[in-house]
Amino acid sequence: MKININGLHMDIGDSLRESVQNSLPGSISKYSESPISADVTFSKEQHEIKCDCSVHLSTGMRVQASGRGGDAYAAFDQTCERLEKQLRRYKRRLKDHNRKLPVEKIQASAFVIEAEKDENEEPADLNPVIIAESSTAIPTLSVGEAVMHMEMGGENLLMFNNEQNGSLNVVYRRDDGNIGWIDPTLVSRAS
Repeated sequence: MKININGLHMDIGDSLRESVQNSLPGSISKYSESPISADVTFSKEQHEIKCDCSVHLSTGMRVQASGRGGDAYAAFDQTCERLEKQLRRYKRRLKDHNRKLPVEKIQASAFVIEAEKDENEEPADLNPVIIAESSTAIPTLSVGEAVMHMEMGGENLLMFNNEQNGSLNVVYRRDDGNIGWIDPTLVSRAS
């Protein structure tokens, strides 16, 4: 597994780097057989150190966790505990769903559109300026699995191919904390 360790406005010493490289694979391998990569970033926030960790699994899942502490080691330990808790839940849910691995995916294009600079000005035309283009994968999942992927990845929204009816669906986190689900096939059935 490839591990990238960075410091945001702070220097990461060799001792901390070595500690992360020695303990992170053990924490992840308890619950996931083949992680691909991990990104660990340490930063200072007021009087605490914050550790953010993102792990990319071979199933296509991305698990994210963060922790805070008085020093970098305490922040990293808290982050590892949260990662393990998420991975343990993920593994339990996979056993419950009897899901085949890896998850099937549909390739799609992803675009980044330039934000309007001045909200008071009316745009000259309605064609947005595309500033980046990449490809992305849309997983084929059940609604429950989509919610789990969204929560595990720390995302606010996830588009997925609904394995029940083959249509593109969206799950998203609402402002009230609940999860919303958009399924266009249910609307067409009701009409």
